[in-house]
Amino acid sequence: MATLTKKHKEALALRGNNNPLSLMDASTKVKEITKVGFNASVDIAVRLNVDPRKSDQMVRGVVSLPHGTGKDVKVLALVTPDKEAAAKEAGADFVGLDEYLEKIKSGWTDVDVIITMPSVMGKLGPLGRILGPRGLMPNPKTGTVTMDVAKAVKEVKAGKIDFKVDKTGIIHAAIGKVAFSAQQIFENADELMKTLIKLKPTASKGIYIKSIFMSSTMSPSVCIDTKSV
Repeated sequence: MATLTKKHKEALALRGNNNPLSLMDASTKVKEITKVGFNASVDIAVRLNVDPRKSDQMVRGVVSLPHGTGKDVKVLALVTPDKEAAAKEAGADFVGLDEYLEKIKSGWTDVDVIITMPSVMGKLGPLGRILGPRGLMPNPKTGTVTMDVAKAVKEVKAGKIDFKVDKTGIIHAAIGKVAFSAQQIFENADELMKTLIKLKPTASKGIYIKSIFMSSTMSPSVCIDTKSV
């Protein structure tokens, strides 16, 4: 059994009995119990009453967080020459096409998001085994395959994230940093929860949101009252 560190014990003591809190109180509590010497990420895990194995119960979407993620997202724009200038102006970190396709074939994946055009997707198909497992394959459903590449780049840089329920029925998402105010963390989390509720599959019966937990990097998790959202 792993030995708890002094800081982790202190965080557990501050958290207390972990009775369910409102979303706002949880946002405050996560900041209080974070005892690391860096600007930790704040994450949320939502267990949904869905069966991801069934196509009519898959929950996937995008959300623009009001305050961004606090992370400098590295964006690769795979575009034709006529779109390169606009992608660069929008803030893409890497812009090009064939040279980056070759780099990816060689194993390079040092980016967070790849945005491309419908006409380029045919060239990306053979790279699915590299990009797919890393969650980097562009998808029209998440807005990363579009003719308006510049707009997509700006949205991602501003805090647009995509999410997808995993095989156990849980949505995992980074919603900010502990340096954010509790109000900012709350507003980001609230925007995500509103989006998830809108995406409830009609095939999902009964209680849709089974549990919600919020945590920061290396902190204990805080239980959130599902009725508060």
